[in-house]
Amino acid sequence: MNREQEGTGGSTRSARWGRIACGWAVAFAGVHFYWGLGGDVGLSVAAGPLATERPLWFVVAGLWGVGGLCLLGAALARLLTRPDLRGTPAAWVRWLGWGVSAVLLTRGIGVEVMLLTGTVHGDASVSEQQRVWTLFLWNPWFVAGGLSFGLATLRASRRTGAEPPRASSR
Repeated sequence: MNREQEGTGGSTRSARWGRIACGWAVAFAGVHFYWGLGGDVGLSVAAGPLATERPLWFVVAGLWGVGGLCLLGAALARLLTRPDLRGTPAAWVRWLGWGVSAVLLTRGIGVEVMLLTGTVHGDASVSEQQRVWTLFLWNPWFVAGGLSFGLATLRASRRTGAEPPRASSR
């Protein structure tokens, strides 16, 4: 048995990153639902002109839709904490966990690099205030989410990769 899973605190340590990823996703969902209900704190620096116009497609897909996807991400993160998940379901959960991690890290690091190198500097639809908030708040937030999903998936892979031997029947 893995030493980290022995005793009373082992399962807590092995599921920590899954709980962090779940909390990350729930917090991100909460922000999007707040904006979807009409809240505007922080939306203008996150969405620019769409924040003031609020077209229906943006509210439905960009706010409520992303909030719903975040709740699905929270459910995935909780599945990554389950020590009893084995076989094909565990493989799918791990595959999805790695995918979510890759998307979040690519988004966070990719946009950060583009903003720091000036690749999108000529885009007039992105204000200087949006650039600052994106560099120092949003992109690090995406990177934190990507890392937490990646670490949760790594822990789940280690936990489910070494399945206990089956009891022999005599």
